[in-house]
Amino acid sequence: MKPRVTVMTIGVDDLERSLRFYRDGLGFPTEGIVGAEFERGGVVFFDLQPGLMLAIWPRENIAWDANISQSPHSPTECTIGHNVGSTEEVDAVMAQAKRAGASITKPAGETFWGGYAGYFQDPDGHLWEIVWNPQMKIID
Repeated sequence: MKPRVTVMTIGVDDLERSLRFYRDGLGFPTEGIVGAEFERGGVVFFDLQPGLMLAIWPRENIAWDANISQSPHSPTECTIGHNVGSTEEVDAVMAQAKRAGASITKPAGETFWGGYAGYFQDPDGHLWEIVWNPQMKIID
């Protein structure tokens, strides 16, 4: 298997609320809810960068589609890392997320490994880490 991730789908409890958070609050580009004409079809896609999209889809529909039981929320199962080019950008994204309704779980600050980072949770509890890594060059 070649490591080629093109879509990352996260389960949400309220599709409209999550759409507003990501589109209006964080400014992620999207065409809004698509596929609502199909049973279990309403989904939202956000273009993150060339070749990578974030999708939000109701948790119950993911469980149904994957043929598994819906499990309780667990924000520590996976984090989404968003790397930026400076400590100031970390602070700006964290402030934007807070204004959008995110819960700040760890304010931005210096890390044990020499970077600068903070964590927030979206309205469904998904954990985002906003990071400046002095060893990583950010290409826009």
